[in-house]
Amino acid sequence: MDPLTQGVLGAALPQATASRRDAVSAGILGFLAGMAPDLDVLIRSTRDPLLFLEYHRQFTHALVFIPIGGLLCALVLHTLFGRRRQLTFSKTLLFCTLGYATHAVLDACTTYGTMLFWPFSDARIAWNTVSVIDPVFTLPILLLVLFASLRRRPLLARLALVWAVAYLSLGLWNRNAAMELGHSLAASRGHSPVRLEAKPSFANILVWKIVYETRDRFYVDAVRVGPGPRIFAGDSVAKLDIARDLPWLDPDSQQARDIERFHWFSNGYIAPDPRVANRVIDIRYSLLPNQVDALWSIELVPGVSPEQHARYTTHRDPREDSAAILWAMMSGEGGLAAEQFLGGG
Repeated sequence: MDPLTQGVLGAALPQATASRRDAVSAGILGFLAGMAPDLDVLIRSTRDPLLFLEYHRQFTHALVFIPIGGLLCALVLHTLFGRRRQLTFSKTLLFCTLGYATHAVLDACTTYGTMLFWPFSDARIAWNTVSVIDPVFTLPILLLVLFASLRRRPLLARLALVWAVAYLSLGLWNRNAAMELGHSLAASRGHSPVRLEAKPSFANILVWKIVYETRDRFYVDAVRVGPGPRIFAGDSVAKLDIARDLPWLDPDSQQARDIERFHWFSNGYIAPDPRVANRVIDIRYSLLPNQVDALWSIELVPGVSPEQHARYTTHRDPREDSAAILWAMMSGEGGLAAEQFLGGG
């Protein structure tokens, strides 16, 4: 998730275990350690644009790395901060390790994918229960952690953890409800999906992006769960067929290998961009949940040397009315009532 959320949740866990005397120190150390795993974004290469995709949320986010990450944070922060707060190294180590431990687990609750079980598995774990940015999740934790520090009340930090667990549990409930709607939607079209996933849309757990795969296409729709569920029919796109879409591509070239790397990163949800030739998109993420418009892609270039990498490109120019459209979806406006849509086939 975003750094602020990672920091405040990282602060909440050690603060919840601390004495009143150490509440502030525990919060500060946990806040810094809770953000530390994302230092892996510094692993980049100007020559290989996809390198960071392989290393972000990799070893620094692995469960087996938590003791090491906590120790590294403690070695740095005890000198800079802990000693001045008259903490023993063991306390600094405890607070840093607890803060560090929250990061990967929270990231696994999002949709991006986290390599929790590295080095034993390169599977990207994504439980799809919360958006990477969700102020309804973050703000109560932030306020409770701040008041826990100001009033030296670890009980407030414990309430922050209760809120976090409750909200993520609600996200899990809503995700399952969204998946049920998604399967019903696919069945109404006569489809038997090879696989189907529901992902929370930006900054909320009410509207969900439904992505399902058939033999030759991906379908993207949005559903609103809760009272009066609604369906917002979306787009579909053909699955990537290299022989058809990129007939010029040398299968032994670096660009071909980059497609395989992007396929792994995207969990197989890749397709040719219907509007731009030689562009491969990750259809899991879009600004509006019922659209195929991808947030990132790779671009292949004909005629370059076999060692040339594909280009990684982000697409973050939202429509001026994207926020208004998403808010309308969250409010239950537009689309069709699920019962009406599914009943009408």
